[in-house]
Formats: sequence, structure tokens, C-alpha cells
Amino acid sequence: MKKKDENEVISPVSAGGMRDFSQLIKTLDSTNKTNLKVAALTHYFKNARDKDKVWTIAILSHRRPPRPVNTTLMRSWASELANIPLWLFEESYHIVGDLAETIALVIPAAKEATDKSLHQFLQEIIALKAKGEEEKKAYLQENWLALNYYERFVFTKLITGSFRIGVSQKLMTRALSKATNIDEDILAYKMMGNWKPDKISFSKLILEEHEEDYLSKPYPFYLAYPIDGEVEELGDVAGWSAEHKWDGIRSQVIVRNNELFVWSRGEELVTDKYPEFEKFVDLLPNGTVLDGEILPFPEGKIGTFKDLQTRIGRKNISKKLLKKTPVILKAYDVLEWQGEDIRDKAFAERRKILEKLFKKVSSEEIPLHLSKRISFESWDEVAKERERAREEKSEGLMLKKLGSPYLVGRKKGDWWKWKVDPLTIDAVLTYAMRGHGRRSNLFTDYTFGLWDEEKKELVTFAKAYSGLTDAEFRKLDNWIKKNTLERFGPVRSVTPHHVFEIAFEGITESKRHKSGVATRFPRMVRWRTDKNIHEANNLDDLKDLIPD
Repeated sequence: MKKKDENEVISPVSAGGMRDFSQLIKTLDSTNKTNLKVAALTHYFKNARDKDKVWTIAILSHRRPPRPVNTTLMRSWASELANIPLWLFEESYHIVGDLAETIALVIPAAKEATDKSLHQFLQEIIALKAKGEEEKKAYLQENWLALNYYERFVFTKLITGSFRIGVSQKLMTRALSKATNIDEDILAYKMMGNWKPDKISFSKLILEEHEEDYLSKPYPFYLAYPIDGEVEELGDVAGWSAEHKWDGIRSQVIVRNNELFVWSRGEELVTDKYPEFEKFVDLLPNGTVLDGEILPFPEGKIGTFKDLQTRIGRKNISKKLLKKTPVILKAYDVLEWQGEDIRDKAFAERRKILEKLFKKVSSEEIPLHLSKRISFESWDEVAKERERAREEKSEGLMLKKLGSPYLVGRKKGDWWKWKVDPLTIDAVLTYAMRGHGRRSNLFTDYTFGLWDEEKKELVTFAKAYSGLTDAEFRKLDNWIKKNTLERFGPVRSVTPHHVFEIAFEGITESKRHKSGVATRFPRMVRWRTDKNIHEANNLDDLKDLIPD
């Protein structure tokens, strides 16, 4: 008997279109093996309809259409179609933990397969946003009844816009390369930019070469790996460069053909968000691409990420906001110079070009700053500089091999990030919610409080859902179910009893939070079974961690 190859993807007999896409998502979502995911994607890109391929690339790279229907209406319409009371649907939803999966489960599955393409569904979803409530209800209910379980699950995910599948851009690029025989780096470059899936063909996006398409396009970002051992393991310190790791928005600033383009690492064109950078058009030669970090710069000093958030979400940047929270580009690499792609040059060579450029154009009036290289002769000196990171308003250090080219994606070996140790505090578990995905049946999303010494009460300050083992989550879930005080929809307040060590990357004052403090990236480090709740920290301890 022939042994099945673990990389082999057996495609079911299918009606094509939505059925093939749903089968692809099912395969991707049911395995952690990279080879299986690549094989499934490669098979799909070889056989799917071209318009469906474009939408698949868009969906997996987070270019989804806006949500046409709010989830409150969807829950009501689904419960009506399933012929169950809304309260029962809501209870089921809280237990399942995912709206699309709940809807897929409660509505009877269709016996016949749909022959409608993915492209048709997406066009209809885009058009649905402008329609009235009754038309939206009729459309959703008609399609829910016409789809089988997994198709309905995928269809509902497309409606809600919450499509999260464990497929990286790199993995999808690898599969496209196998399907088209086009180099991965070229494909990564092609898929960046401001293209729209309903306005472009697969041929134009992937297969064809169009010189004008590259005017505004950034290069795929090179990402660093965290140091996972002793820094001395990197070898001779003389072969490395160090600089601070800035906590802002990673970006590329492009000047070509007397035009400016500013891209975020999330592949979003954000030129209009940073009008300060318009000055670069007159300063930087055409054919220049800088890689750096957009940082808030209030009162001539590097601010916090919280400062930057006042700029991120604004549609219009007022003069008042520009004055209150100006920004700079902290540049640390040059990827294109005088129209030539220089990513293959050694980092040390690219750095010389950047430093020469900066020396020529820098002034106090220009929002271009150089991320300075740190001089050192030993790893001990590097470690001491890392300890100063918070004084410099940075997250730690970046270590780059002097001879390294600028690569695509996250690659081990040449670029490393060495972040400062997180801040920590001991807090009390006060609220819990069910998790998502495989943890949807467990209470794994927690809220923590610290003591207000004056009022003798616990005040909420952070939420966290990572850092415990599966066994610890199960044990705590069992305790939560037996020690619930009150229920607020999906949220349960619990008896104050358990203390956890909470780690976070940064901390700032905040008027929006009851505690008066906002923490960045909180997560659980340890379950402090050795402490009772009165040994947990108080709000003053937390505020003492705020940098001057």
C-alpha cells in the first residue's frame, strides 16, 4: 500500500469558486505544518479562477471589504432563521466564542453545493453595504441556507471582516512562487502597494511587469529576530553594529519622480497622515527609499507611543495637532539610492550612504533624524547601553551584522532585537471572559486590578490573555466557574483570590483609564500561588514605574 505523502493535498470533487476557497481555508485552519499549508495554497493558486485568486491574496493579506452589516443584526437574523430564541443563540455564542462558527452550527446545512465564485460573493458583499436593512437580511438568510457548514462559516467571516487565518505573507508568497515560477522576492514586492482586489486582475497583479506600478511601491520589510540566548553567542563583537530599537511606526519614506510616498509596515499608504514629511521632496534625491521609524517629537523630545496614537486614528490632521504632536523620521537604513536598489549591498555600505545624506540635508527644521550607531568594544558595553534604553525612550537595541544585505521578511542570523527586560507588577484577578478559537470553551481572557490604598479597593489596570500553560488555564477556568460573583454578558466578576505577575513593555499616564495609567503589551508571567491578594502591588507602585 502506498504511503501518503504528508505534503500531498487531496482536492475534493468540488463545484469550484466558494467551495474551493472554503476547502482551502479549512485545510489552512486545521494544520500547523508549514509544508501542508504551502502545498494547499500552491494547489489552489494553480487551479482556482483568476478573479478568485486575486481575492484570496487580498483576504489573506488583510485587504478585506468593509463590514456591511453589524453583528447585532446578524445575531438576530441567524436566531430567527435557526428558529431558536435570541437568548439561546447568545448563550451558544458565548460558549462557542466565535460568531461565524455559531451561525454555521445553528442553521441547517444545505444539501447542494453552490456554484457561485468567491469573486461573486465579494462583489455582492461590497454592494450590500449601501442596501437597506430588509435587503441585507434577505441576502444573508438566503445565502446562509444555500451553503454547507464550512462555506457558511467562511461566508460569515467575510461579512464580519474578522478573517484571521494562520498564514503569513511569506508563506503565501512561497506558494505563489511554486504556482507561477516567479521569484519570491519579486512577488513580495508586487503584492505590496495600494492595489484593490476589485480593480485589478491576477495577470496585472502577479504575472505582468509594469514599470509605472513601481513608482510608489515600498520594498518588503526586513524584520529582526529576538535574541534567544546569550548575546556573546553572536561571535566577534567587531562584526556587529548596534543602535536603539525605537518604539514608533516602522515605515519607508520614498521620493521618486518628485513625489513623496510614506508606507507603514502594515503595507498602508499613510502619506497624508504626516504632512511634515512633504519637506523631503525638496531634500531627498529622486530614487531614494529610507527605512526608519516614525516617532512623536513633542517639545523637541522623543515622546511615547501613546503620543503617536493621537495621530494614527485621525482622518484629518489639524494645525493644532501638528503643533502639539509633531513627528520625525528616525532613519536607520537606505534601500534605494539614486534610483538603484541597493539592498544587496552590505549594511555598512548602506549606512555610509545614509550618513552622508543626513550630513548634507539635516537641520533643526527638517523632521529627519539619524538613528545613531553606538560605539562599543565588548558585549559588556553593549549590555550597559541596553540598560539605558528607557532613558533614551527606546525598547532596547537592534544588532545588525555589518556585512548583511537587506533581506525580505523575518530571517535569522543577521538582524537581532535585544529588548529591555519588561516592567512587572503583582496584580489580582478580578474579571474573566471566554477565549477564542481552541480556547472558546475556557475562561482565558482576564482583567487584573491593583490596590487603591486610600479607598481600600481593587482598581482595574490591565487585561491579559497569554503567559499561562494549557494546564494552568484549565485549572483556573475550573476555579472561575465555581467562584463567579456576577455576570455581565460574557464577562464574569470573580472572588479576589489569585495573584499574578504581569509584565508589560511600557507605561504612560492616561485619563481614559480608571487607574490613571495605560500599559503596553501586558501579559502574565507567573501565577503567584505564593502570595495572597493583600501582598499584591498598589496603584502608587505602578505609577512609580512611569518614566520622568
